[in-house]
Amino acid sequence: MSRRRRVIHKEVKKDARYASPVVARLISAVMNCGKKSIAERIVYTAIDKSREGTDTVDPLETLHKAIENAKPRLEVKSRRVGGATYQVPMEVPADRQIALAMRWLVTFANNRKGVPMENALAYELKDAAAGQGNAIKKRDDMHKMAQANRAFAHFRW
Repeated sequence: MSRRRRVIHKEVKKDARYASPVVARLISAVMNCGKKSIAERIVYTAIDKSREGTDTVDPLETLHKAIENAKPRLEVKSRRVGGATYQVPMEVPADRQIALAMRWLVTFANNRKGVPMENALAYELKDAAAGQGNAIKKRDDMHKMAQANRAFAHFRW
């Protein structure tokens, strides 16, 4: 893949109900085979169900808190130096942090078998907002890996 040019980022679209770019990105992450209306229904239902039992005024507070808790700060990237491959810890750019957090939330919700996707995503959002669950465990594992390989941080490029 060529590294000659800068990546041109698209303008961030907003969703119809909340006018939030975060919700629009979550809908895109949930979408399967281009069925956007089904993905919208799943996400909106999950947001409503994740709010149940809380007395928050903002409907997106649980979603924002879940994504904030699941965002990884560090990751490891493979770097080949002199015939050896090292796992080099690097800081994660802000855009990638959000993308990884959403991907993990959707993936672990999808892995919950026997539960409708709306409920599974709502459970994952609630768990991540509370600081527990699979997405938080994945983030912690990633941080442990980066911490264990901090001796190779000088290979950063």
